[in-house]
Amino acid sequence: MELRQLRAFEALVAHRTVTGAAMALGLAPASVSEQVRTLEHSLGTDLFDRAGPDLTLTPAGERLLPWSRRLLDQADQARREVAVARTRLRLGVLAAVAATHLPAVLARLTDHRPDLDISLHTDATRDVLLDGVAAGALDAALVLDAPGPLGALGFPLPPAPLDHLDLQAVPLTLVAAPTHPLARATALTPELLRGHRLLVDTPACSYHLAGERLLGHHVRRLHTGTVPTTRACAEQGLGIALLPTHAVHTHLTAGTLTRLPLNPPPLHLRLLWPTHHAPFPT
Repeated sequence: MELRQLRAFEALVAHRTVTGAAMALGLAPASVSEQVRTLEHSLGTDLFDRAGPDLTLTPAGERLLPWSRRLLDQADQARREVAVARTRLRLGVLAAVAATHLPAVLARLTDHRPDLDISLHTDATRDVLLDGVAAGALDAALVLDAPGPLGALGFPLPPAPLDHLDLQAVPLTLVAAPTHPLARATALTPELLRGHRLLVDTPACSYHLAGERLLGHHVRRLHTGTVPTTRACAEQGLGIALLPTHAVHTHLTAGTLTRLPLNPPPLHLRLLWPTHHAPFPT
């Protein structure tokens, strides 16, 4: 039983005539007839009732039909997997950027490397992702960092050497409620900031670390949690907040938040991978 015989068998089932099957397969009618006859001989039974103008399946042919489909499907799958070797990429993603920045990165990766078989691993903790890359549990990770060397934002690095590539800037905006005392300031100085509250997430949060670099110890910290919670607390006048611009854009437009007169340097969305691997393609 050969695959070409099964293809001739299926074409004959579909078209009911040798001529129609031959046209569909691009073969001579005699070739189709010979392949089906050879298949019947190998099975020791007729597969078609040839008494009428159109061929119909015998009970044996009916039993062969699902087997033929499965065998041909498996052959096609084997051909695809052998012809196109896919490279597995276990990509760790910082939860803070998963919804906002990951789709564009995935589109870029699949455009440049359609052979990649990507599996995603999202975590809220940067250290988990860095350790995963260093230990080989992840092939690469997406994190936020400050411009400069890896870890410039102030987070610790694993002992294994890592390479990185900056994919895009992530602008930040310092905001407050329109009723906040600093909303009327034309410039921010350490004296003006002193005593006010900066709404922050956990100390390991990228935006928390960016606030440390920008404002130092001139403000008190109030732990509010995630970006949506911090933004909502800022709208209620509970303090100022340093947040990604994309997270506050509509609120600035609506007037529930106001931009404070300070231009924070942007963070960078970084793709990092172990140094001992080839530079990761993007």
